[in-house]
Amino acid sequence: MTSRLRFLHPQSNALQDHDGAASARAPSASFRELVRKDYERHGRTVLNAGFISLLVYRFGRWAGSRRTRPARRLAQKVYGAINMVVATLTRVWIPAEVTLGEGFHIIHVEGSISIHPATVIGKRCGIMHNVTIGTNMSAGAPKIGDDVFIGVNSTILGEIRIGDRVRIGANTAVATDVPSDSIVFGSPAKIYPRLGPFSSEHAKTDTSP
Repeated sequence: MTSRLRFLHPQSNALQDHDGAASARAPSASFRELVRKDYERHGRTVLNAGFISLLVYRFGRWAGSRRTRPARRLAQKVYGAINMVVATLTRVWIPAEVTLGEGFHIIHVEGSISIHPATVIGKRCGIMHNVTIGTNMSAGAPKIGDDVFIGVNSTILGEIRIGDRVRIGANTAVATDVPSDSIVFGSPAKIYPRLGPFSSEHAKTDTSP
């Protein structure tokens, strides 16, 4: 999907197709190293719901990477049982099919978080509670760049691309492409350049479909 925003914002050149880079976003560190970093990032406590949710997600990825079919099936069955319990208790749904870049941070788990399995999220992204990232009445899920912050009660829907270094404010509904180095807020979302977002009315763009 090509958004008119690509022509309104020069920064949107950074919205290069993330499809081919999806595998590059997958963490290359070992399972143990990923869990250690998640632990440090989430307050160094095993009781942190964000850490527990990511631990189960990491286990699901590990289970799916087993080389032999019997080992893979057994590990995935264990993952499925654990995930059902943990997701119900924490209200955080991050399927193992989701692609998460390094440094993913669940900042608050005071409400639900739901991420579609086909979603691709870049490096060093932070997410608040009551966030939904998924489809928009059709196939295709969001692809989110690096260093993105997603505020509380926000929704990101559809086969769209969120550029790098984007800040999505609280209570924001995003259903179209967002260029890099932008601030997004409102429902329907409005997009402003991060440098001087209110300095020019010409920078304002209504992103309603």
